[in-house]
Amino acid sequence: MYYRLVIAVTMSLTLLSCSNEELVGKVNGRDVTRAEFNSYLKFKNIPQEDSKRVEAMLKDYMLREAYAAQIEDSADFDAALIEVELHEFKKQILISRYFETYLNDKVDEQAIQNYYNMHPEEFQREKIKVAHVLIRTHDKMSEAERQAALTRAQEAYSKANAGMLFADAAKQYSDDTISAKQGGELGWISKGAIDPVFSAKVFEAKAGDITQPFKSAFGFHVVKILEDPQVIKTPFDTVKGDIRYRLRQQAKQAEMDRLISAAEISYL
Repeated sequence: MYYRLVIAVTMSLTLLSCSNEELVGKVNGRDVTRAEFNSYLKFKNIPQEDSKRVEAMLKDYMLREAYAAQIEDSADFDAALIEVELHEFKKQILISRYFETYLNDKVDEQAIQNYYNMHPEEFQREKIKVAHVLIRTHDKMSEAERQAALTRAQEAYSKANAGMLFADAAKQYSDDTISAKQGGELGWISKGAIDPVFSAKVFEAKAGDITQPFKSAFGFHVVKILEDPQVIKTPFDTVKGDIRYRLRQQAKQAEMDRLISAAEISYL
């Protein structure tokens, strides 16, 4: 069923009064207050001082009010469905706005800084600078082949301890061709970020030590410690975004649990 659209709009940019409340116009007899329109401007992020935009937005607002007023009584749509959609949208806005404000208050810059200061172990890493000789092994190797690989590693170890430059030993023996070109150097490696066997061996040594051959998941290693371990602390500015996200997630979940525990829910 179709209806002819009849728009009855009266607008005024001067102040009208009704029950001591300022008006900006009427639509089909309904008062449109200044407070209502100002809230719309706030929703659209339009400053009230921008008179040209405010005037344009008022015209648009009043026309949309008129369209909606004329259409509202039409039987061409499911009114009940619209009510459900409006209710769901209201719930979404309520929840979103509530947590936006709540989390901004709960997780401020000071809370983030406090967490960083009180949990230093989470933001520091132990690093060590090493070079190695790697003799690769794999699961399909025969025992003879595995023993031959170990013999090569022992030979590299012996020569390095006998005076051969470790860089030369790496170039001669290492199957890690990339690091071998750099004299076996792996640079600074973080504790726990590498093979656990490798990590345990190198972090128990000190600068200048050359480890006896040991096996990791990659093969046999001979490692020279180039510099002692150092504890490196990650700067606050680098991690504050991660801390903020973590604290907000925790605070949101805690508040959601509190709200639900305070609510009464029953299913009939």
